[in-house]
Amino acid sequence: MSFVQKKRLTFGDYVNYSLLLLISFVCVFPFLYVFSVSFTDPATYIPLQFYVFPEKWSLSAYKYILSTNSFINAMNSTVFITVAGTFLNLIFTFTMAYGLTKTGLPGHRIMMRAVVFTLVFSAGLVPSYLLVKQLGLLNSYWALIWPSLTNAWSLIVVKSFMDSLPSELEDAARIDGCTDLGVFLRIVIPLSMPAIAAFTLFFAVAHWNTYFNALIYLSDSKKWTLQVLVKTLVIDSDSNGVGASGASDQGRVPQETIRMAAIMLSMAPILVVYPFLQKYFAKGVMLGSIKG
Repeated sequence: MSFVQKKRLTFGDYVNYSLLLLISFVCVFPFLYVFSVSFTDPATYIPLQFYVFPEKWSLSAYKYILSTNSFINAMNSTVFITVAGTFLNLIFTFTMAYGLTKTGLPGHRIMMRAVVFTLVFSAGLVPSYLLVKQLGLLNSYWALIWPSLTNAWSLIVVKSFMDSLPSELEDAARIDGCTDLGVFLRIVIPLSMPAIAAFTLFFAVAHWNTYFNALIYLSDSKKWTLQVLVKTLVIDSDSNGVGASGASDQGRVPQETIRMAAIMLSMAPILVVYPFLQKYFAKGVMLGSIKG
């Protein structure tokens, strides 16, 4: 019979655990504050006072902000950009990465070098803005989608993943009369589901959190994304960002609770989706980084 001897904690272990607990508290504290304030009843809300849970629960802030046109427009804009952008990102990334795995393809080396070049060097903000302007995409949702259909890092990771797939499967499919498109759709795509799930999360989070490009390219406030609206709510102290200044709803809903409710609503979709894709998240990235 073997006995497992428990490791005695040293002074260094206690210091490390204490630091980790402190860092965890610092990270969790803002979320607790936002959550608590957003659900606090306006009648019991006291500015700058923190509760782990609201003294009296209320959905007043959520009801108010969900009834405003500004938030609904921002939500619709963000959903459209996220869905359309993620779908197109997946198509362009995986089709191009599959092409890059074919070393015998004419121009393969030139294309691969161009991809690596963009990984190291970027044109910058001004050329990007001029390109979007010349394409006539200013103040359009497509200004946030077309210029970022794919990126070098995603292409390299997906290409590495596809390189690890057994080439014998493709050869067998071609012997059975499958075309290149059929091999891609029937063999490569089904085997790439872990990578697709991982990059779906990558692309969706990136589009959902679009802020800087939206601030530059979208001049119409009706087309603002959620992140731009939340910025207006949180930073612009003279307005609550949803069509009223100061206290809203005839003074019954404090401005601070509206801000925190907007932050919670902007985070909620990603927090809901992430647990379902978490198992594919790590698996997809690891498979894409190892060539078998």
